[in-house]
Amino acid sequence: MALFPRKINGKYAALCRIDGVNNYLAYSDNINVWRHATLIQKPKFSWELIQIGNCGSPIETEAGWLVITHAVGPMREYVLGASLYELGNPENEIGRLKTPLLSPNNEEREGYVPNVVYSCGSIIHNKSLIIPYGMSDDASTYATLDLNELLSELKNSNQ
Repeated sequence: MALFPRKINGKYAALCRIDGVNNYLAYSDNINVWRHATLIQKPKFSWELIQIGNCGSPIETEAGWLVITHAVGPMREYVLGASLYELGNPENEIGRLKTPLLSPNNEEREGYVPNVVYSCGSIIHNKSLIIPYGMSDDASTYATLDLNELLSELKNSNQ
């Protein structure tokens, strides 16, 4: 589960993957009790064919809730993606990247668990998105990208 950083419409909110394949959104009046979840995201592209999940808590932006995702595709390759959801109703996906945001490169493919990049959270700093990530369960590093470029791509991804 990944908690939203604030209540939405008076309730706690969290992303979860209760079936091991898809992303769900759960609301609760009690942060310790989560009874129901709604499916909000299924694998859509080949690179997320096996499963999709969240990489930490959603990040609130003026454009919507930014969610960095991890996905598993063919050959068990783990990649990172991104989605954008409405602020007042995060059940509504505004957009999703059509290609991975980050894939393991040649130096990141070998390790204890090969072919994997994975993150547990990101931050915004000076209009940049900073994504710390692990590679092949062997080392860690980080990636940075222009937040406005990413948000623009996400807003236009459904056109």
